[in-house]
Amino acid sequence: MSELPPLKVYYDGICPVCRRDRTRYERWAGEAGRQVAWCDVTEHQATLREKGVDPQAALLSLHVEEERGRIREGIDAYVLLMRRVPRLKPVAWVIGLPGLKPVLRWLYDRWVRRRLAQEGRLP
Repeated sequence: MSELPPLKVYYDGICPVCRRDRTRYERWAGEAGRQVAWCDVTEHQATLREKGVDPQAALLSLHVEEERGRIREGIDAYVLLMRRVPRLKPVAWVIGLPGLKPVLRWLYDRWVRRRLAQEGRLP
């Protein structure tokens, strides 16, 4: 298997669901998971600002930085990550469908905002 280019994932390390998803991803990804650096948004705020990403926006939506510095967010970030894991490739294809993507984005945004509001972390 050819080595995949590295990715940096900016995720909410305080969120228990996010931490569980990270653990599951690492387990399923196997070797491919070694090319993914997980960065807690709360610990990398300065780095995010340097890259033009508001840390609050990074809390509200998953952000993934590709090898050459391009940052993808939201559903596109999930698709990029999932394509690296054989069992998740079909899911990546489905969630990337143009007609489904906006609906999933809306549902995801609502879930994140509700979670952050309940935790008192939504301004």
